[in-house]
Amino acid sequence: MSRKRRVVILGSTGSIGTSALKVARALPERMEVVGLAAHSSAQQLAEQAREFGVRHVCIYDSAKYAELRTLLPGADICVGAEGLCELASLAEADMVLVSIIGTAGLQPTLRAIECGKDLAIASKEILVMAGEVVMQRAAERGIAVLPVDSEHNAIFQCLHANPAGAAAVHRLILTASGGPFLRTPREQLAGVTLEQALRHPTWKMGRKITIDSATLFNKGLEMIEARWLFGIPMEQVDVVVHPQSIVHSMVEYRDGSILAQLSSSDMCFPIQYAVTYPDRVPNSLHRLSFEQMLDLHFEPPRWDDFPALRLARTAGSTGGTMPAMYNAANEVAVQAFIEGRLHFSGIWEIVEEALTRLSPRDYAGDLSIILEDDARARDLTAQLLPHP
Repeated sequence: MSRKRRVVILGSTGSIGTSALKVARALPERMEVVGLAAHSSAQQLAEQAREFGVRHVCIYDSAKYAELRTLLPGADICVGAEGLCELASLAEADMVLVSIIGTAGLQPTLRAIECGKDLAIASKEILVMAGEVVMQRAAERGIAVLPVDSEHNAIFQCLHANPAGAAAVHRLILTASGGPFLRTPREQLAGVTLEQALRHPTWKMGRKITIDSATLFNKGLEMIEARWLFGIPMEQVDVVVHPQSIVHSMVEYRDGSILAQLSSSDMCFPIQYAVTYPDRVPNSLHRLSFEQMLDLHFEPPRWDDFPALRLARTAGSTGGTMPAMYNAANEVAVQAFIEGRLHFSGIWEIVEEALTRLSPRDYAGDLSIILEDDARARDLTAQLLPHP
């Protein structure tokens, strides 16, 4: 018998959240939205709540509370970080989809686990910062952690073909589109403008993640995320550039067999699979036609020209709080680039300099240590930025 999931969406007005609502519209018999949270887009959040009949909403920006209260006079409205946690523990929900950019999704994720909610994870920072804690607590509670990133969802699907688990895996292969600067010579990267960095050739995403895709920091974060999601050592997580974004990722097994997951480039595919798992449910999404797929191209990434991958592998192998500091330093550097205070290739340079100066700590499940080192990395990175 098919099961309808009652889902809370944290980050409902972003690109992942709006795609999740498309899935809810298409599959009302399998997905019911019972809670919505947004950062500050009160108007859009109210429209979503009215369309889906959602009473429980959260606005992270407290300055928007009065506007949202006017727009949704009968709603149960919560605010801020504690509001996200309140929504994540909503009694009528059985799944929480976390698509909040940055570190704000960590505490509500842990609250959802405490309350026995399955997780659909689109916020890679959560597992980069505290993957060991999140996965351990989810395992202890028997909570399903279902990846929504297209790459990790692809690996998740490929691993189902192998009952032997991680022991049979030779490597995980994440595919990368290469971003807008796949063919840009190294010496021209410093002059890249914000407008150029935001022109992703395949995906339509938010500003931060689009820039991360251009620098390959997004892929670096995904490498660390995969290490924790699937219990695979960092040295067995690899990357290959695939500009068509049709093969979403692959698993190479010890016997030399490689399994891949293919679909058109639409985030509704991995979101639907996470929500309907383990079922395969018909939909009206665009299907691939092999007759029209004239060429699938693969090439190695430019490790020297795009150092984010090398820094990620080092951070993931080092462990402790180093992945959290990798993420934090990048967030500060990207914001500086957006504000015009740092040139494009300066993002790598600043992050590498910060990580060289920082000493990671083991946190042994103590989230306060992670948050302290996250703050320490942000402070140092800000100090290293060029002065106006």
